[in-house]
Amino acid sequence: MAHYELRCRECGKTWGNQPRSICDDCFSPLEITYDYETLRAGFTREKIAQRPPNIWRYSELLPLPQDYRPSLPVGFTPLLSAPHLAKELGARKLCIKNDAVCLPTLSFKDRVVAVALAQARAFGFDTVSCSSTGNLANSVAAQAARNGFKAWIFIPADLEPAKILGTQVYGAKVVRIAGSYDQVNRLCSQIADEHRWGFVNVNLRPYYAEGSKTVGFEIAEQLGWRLPDNVVVPMAGGSLITKIKKAFDELIALGLVDARPVKFFGAQATGCSPISTAVKAGRPDIEPQKPATIARSLAIGNPADGHYAIEAITKSGGWSEDVSDHELVESIQLLAETEGVFTETAGGVTVACARKLYRDERISPDETTVLCITGNGLKTTDALAGKYESETAIAPKLAEFERYLESTLDVPETVEA
Repeated sequence: MAHYELRCRECGKTWGNQPRSICDDCFSPLEITYDYETLRAGFTREKIAQRPPNIWRYSELLPLPQDYRPSLPVGFTPLLSAPHLAKELGARKLCIKNDAVCLPTLSFKDRVVAVALAQARAFGFDTVSCSSTGNLANSVAAQAARNGFKAWIFIPADLEPAKILGTQVYGAKVVRIAGSYDQVNRLCSQIADEHRWGFVNVNLRPYYAEGSKTVGFEIAEQLGWRLPDNVVVPMAGGSLITKIKKAFDELIALGLVDARPVKFFGAQATGCSPISTAVKAGRPDIEPQKPATIARSLAIGNPADGHYAIEAITKSGGWSEDVSDHELVESIQLLAETEGVFTETAGGVTVACARKLYRDERISPDETTVLCITGNGLKTTDALAGKYESETAIAPKLAEFERYLESTLDVPETVEA
């Protein structure tokens, strides 16, 4: 018998293991629960340290079929000290969890897809699918190709060209929908009822979401098996912030880290900020919004885990901020110029919101704070269109370069005595 199973988040009814995401009794979402008592004795820091550096080192806390053998070393991305960015933000103990370099498609979505496809195979699906704002599309397409699945990907028609190309190249069938992500997602729910396909964020969603926990596991391990004081997380559907919290709670329950309070801070773009708006208004539930932002990877107006994200933020004593498109673009540039990390628009949102959180003294400069960078800037280069001029070419001669160099230097005028 598996050491995990589906359980309703609200009424607590268990559902074994099957491709479903909603409780038939109370229509609430399902999530994975584990037999922590059995795990406590054998799952140790020493055992984890002996394993390869990828998400599978935490396999006991992932919903994987028995004897599952992964085909990709996903995850275990760098946790970087960020002293130069810290200076700009007014911080002293700042780190970046950099999933902009996650294998295979340069976003944290590689984690969730890897876990979802493990179950897709176990459930007998030969076709996998998803609704996506971009990064998930890339990851499902790539990992489907790697694992021998057929893939159908559903996206809003206005998605960034680089993300569309980054899905098509893997041979997936891409269906562009003239509508918002929320409309695309509703369509996929209907298709999942008619076709025996594994939709990673519909009928496989509880398994898929567990992959996000590995961000939290890695942060704790990379900090020397201790928890940070604060985590700033970009929010679209709201799942990632809740699963990082779940990861920390599980590590505490298993005795792998000492219990300590961690504040969770959610980051959104002002043009699509249903969770942030609810937190600021003191409401427990969100009011759907129509997205209007260049941060398309966060443009989910009716987030599936919005209520649970609000709960994770408010109960921890955290907060949620949102920023304009202009602010997020400036922060993409700031992160690149200070720490050499090129993030997509979602990362710009995270950095810009962190700036506000420090400015408003919601985060103390002396606390250890982790910023979650979830995707690579090469996917959203259009966000920087017009920000940099094309330099005029010079002849390949030293004299030409010296003239060019002199023209670029800010040489003060000579003042005569």
